[in-house]
Amino acid sequence: MQSAPVTAMRVTVLVLALCGSQFVSADVPTIGSTNVATADPVLAPPYTTPCTVTLYENQEFADFNAKPFQYAPPSACPGPWQKVVLSADYSVTIGRQFDRTAEIWLGGAIVYFGTTQEPSSSVAPSWHVDRDLTDYSALFEDAHSGHATLGNFVGSSGGVTYSGVIHGSAKLLFYPRAPTVPDHPPRPDVLLPLSASADGSTADLAAAGQSLEVTFDALPRNIERAFLDVYAQSQASDEFWYTCVPDDLTDLLQSCGGTAFRETEISIDGQPAGVAPVYPWIYTGGIDPFLWRPIPSVQTLAFEPYRVDLTPFAGQFDDGLAHTIALRVFNAQDHFSTAANLLLYLDHGATQVTGDITSNTLAHDPAPDVQHVLPPGMPINTNAATVTVTSGRQFAISGTVSTSHGVVSTRVEQTLAFSNAQAFEISDTLYSQHITQATTIDSTTTVTAGATTAITHEQRSYPLTLNIDYRVLPDGSANQATAVDQAFSQTVSVGNQGFGARTALRNNHVVASDTLLIDASNHVNGTFDQRTMQTYTYADPFGACYSRRIEAASDELEKIVDGQGCPGGANRLGWFDAFYNYGSSVTGATLQLLP
Repeated sequence: MQSAPVTAMRVTVLVLALCGSQFVSADVPTIGSTNVATADPVLAPPYTTPCTVTLYENQEFADFNAKPFQYAPPSACPGPWQKVVLSADYSVTIGRQFDRTAEIWLGGAIVYFGTTQEPSSSVAPSWHVDRDLTDYSALFEDAHSGHATLGNFVGSSGGVTYSGVIHGSAKLLFYPRAPTVPDHPPRPDVLLPLSASADGSTADLAAAGQSLEVTFDALPRNIERAFLDVYAQSQASDEFWYTCVPDDLTDLLQSCGGTAFRETEISIDGQPAGVAPVYPWIYTGGIDPFLWRPIPSVQTLAFEPYRVDLTPFAGQFDDGLAHTIALRVFNAQDHFSTAANLLLYLDHGATQVTGDITSNTLAHDPAPDVQHVLPPGMPINTNAATVTVTSGRQFAISGTVSTSHGVVSTRVEQTLAFSNAQAFEISDTLYSQHITQATTIDSTTTVTAGATTAITHEQRSYPLTLNIDYRVLPDGSANQATAVDQAFSQTVSVGNQGFGARTALRNNHVVASDTLLIDASNHVNGTFDQRTMQTYTYADPFGACYSRRIEAASDELEKIVDGQGCPGGANRLGWFDAFYNYGSSVTGATLQLLP
């Protein structure tokens, strides 16, 4: 990877409200096209007409300098807004170029993080990304300086010319509140960035002991709830961390070190506060660039942050003292680009809230278990070697706050399981590495206020299967056969204790395979049987259903299947705010699964 050097919700009666009734599907890719294609749904707009604020337009990215811009709130559409959406378009010219990291920063906060599509000698790809930034509404209420970073080298280096120039445009769409639908659920009142500089930049963690630390000297004293949106992007020798092995086996197995386990740890004032599992994003230059033409892997072009619930610490934040929040990546080698946004919900009925942590069983560090089997004679025979790393976490963090509407207790329980099993075969003519990895996260948040208890249950799964077989042929040429199967699945259930829960789910699944043909001079001179397929499904209790499968072969999109499994075989994807709750004040487990 090349890169630049809810205020409380109310839960006595749970009402599921559909905010807006307009249904749309994703833009339909063109069969036969070699341009970027994804099965991801587009964000459907509310009824209201948005005001548009342009951040930058047709900006050229041909160096490693940040591109500044100025932002001012839309005077014709004052908040609060029904929705706020980031809409961005990028393209890269035909030619040689790497995938690149792209970021957008506003007021020191990161509002977009992703990577770019690699061009080819015959295709200048373009792509579009959306991000729902409604939860960041507090950021957009004031004018800010911002900048886009997309480090991109254009020129000659080491006898190789890199000619792909990237252009990008980005704007914010502000949708006024829709008078015909219920009021939107509470949004965070305050957004505070965690970045490596005041104007916004990622912290590059090049070792396990390094961290991104930000100290807040004057937090509001009426915080009821707190969340942290965390990004940890693997780059450099950490880009393929899921292929790594223990340090003492790197030479033998010709792989990177640190084992194949990474995990982001969050702490508050040195106390463990949460865990953010690292998603194994694969960029469009990753492993075999032909795998990702024209369909990229899961979230490649627009990463999703992992949201950590810090509400048990809300009372601690309210004590008027300085507090330090830190992020570090367990087993980081070189390097992880990290950033986060702290989201705070305030008690509007009080100027000061009190409370504290009541229990915390989260350990500072995980304790991964590493096992390996090395047959005699490695690596000069074809006997199999295996390396396995597993890690398990189970913890609960509880806290209370005494608010203007009573005492509220929050308990966050999580069970995390990670496993990575690798099988190697290495000889003079074969290098084979087969990887099966699984990350599962099971989270339950229980919020009690008086006689009412609200329960949110979320399950996530990040499965990855990666097989690489590199064979040297008798004439000195070689081929590399690669197969990837990767997914991101999420299920969220929300309900009051004693009543039935409502559930939404989504799944983003990509399967890709290709064989590179390599001549005796180690130049790629073709591919064989290149195929990629993506399936994206979504369903929620509001009646929305979305399903799209796209398939590509030999760099061209060849098939689209819509609505499979949906009633009537048709996609119905609407714009939803969240769960609505009325009654005694408690917490707000919002259901926001749409990308």
